Amino acid sequence: MHIGQLIRKQMEEQGKTVSWLARELSYCRTNIYKIFDKKSIDTGLLLRISVLLHHDFFQDYSQEWRGKCPR
Repeated sequence: MHIGQLIRKQMEEQGKTVSWLARELSYCRTNIYKIFDKKSIDTGLLLRISVLLHHDFFQDYSQEWRGKCPR
């Protein structure tokens, strides 16, 4: 899973812009693009993004883990 790409995809599906997310997080747009490049992300930041986008990115991680967990 590439969390940055997942965040970008979710934003696009919701019609949200980079400028919108930057304003909401009090980040510059450059830092939002850096988030999109990340394969992993700080959990505090991920929680903030999850709330803003009304999407549980932690569940996405859990589903990936379940898919790799031997039964």
